[in-house]
Amino acid sequence: MCLADSIARFRTFPTPTNRRYWRAIENAKRRLVAQLLAVGLPVQSKVEEDPDRGVMFDFLRSPPEGPRVMTSHGNGLITLNVEEADDAIREKIRHELHEPYRTLLGHFRHEIGHYYWDRLIAGTAWHEKFRALFGDEREDYAAALRRNYESGPPADWRDQHISSYASVHPWEDWAECFAHYLHLVDSLDTALGFGLSGDDIEAEVEPFKPEDLYDPEDADAKRVLSLVNSWMELVSALNELARSMGQQDFYPFVMSRPVLRKLHFIQLMVKGERETAEAG
Repeated sequence: MCLADSIARFRTFPTPTNRRYWRAIENAKRRLVAQLLAVGLPVQSKVEEDPDRGVMFDFLRSPPEGPRVMTSHGNGLITLNVEEADDAIREKIRHELHEPYRTLLGHFRHEIGHYYWDRLIAGTAWHEKFRALFGDEREDYAAALRRNYESGPPADWRDQHISSYASVHPWEDWAECFAHYLHLVDSLDTALGFGLSGDDIEAEVEPFKPEDLYDPEDADAKRVLSLVNSWMELVSALNELARSMGQQDFYPFVMSRPVLRKLHFIQLMVKGERETAEAG
């Protein structure tokens, strides 16, 4: 994906700040695109390759008089409020929203999840399976958002969702799980690339079992289960290392069995898309 696919409008930034923010944003965006290509998902430019189904990025700053730019996705266009590239501002927002995790890369992975729902789930053979697992996306989205902001998430959201925001609506549950799938795959690949594994770590982690997967009979189920269990042991050690340095947890999430089913569903969808592309 070429630089032309990113439209940056830093109208009010001094030049040094402009360059620093754009560099951070581009680094996160390029890591996202590189991973998408590596796992075999379709990545076409909306500018040069596929105007109807491609993807592009718009990096905007809210004007002083408003309105505020919202990080979002719509019809293949991912918009990012560039203030998220300011560590202090992003941390302030994370604290105000009571979020355990908020990063530029996380924003990109969440919004690209919405894009792939439109492209690979809606109207496909996966659609009804999605509804059975995540819920019916035909629920009024605006009403769901309003209910969340007025009343907060349900008390038991941790039992079914990877984050409180995932409990808002099936679309957000999908996007949060899709982002988490990319987090897990990229982090695990990096760890294995450096020879790190949870196999030699003694951690009190209850392992997931085959019946916890979406499809225990899938040919790759045993391998997926082994990788996830190894990952959970590894992040337990990494969390303890972070705490020993007085830092917040490296992995500030709790992965429930329902969440693992959703992640495995996404893995199967990604594998199917990759196999279709390779066959065609």
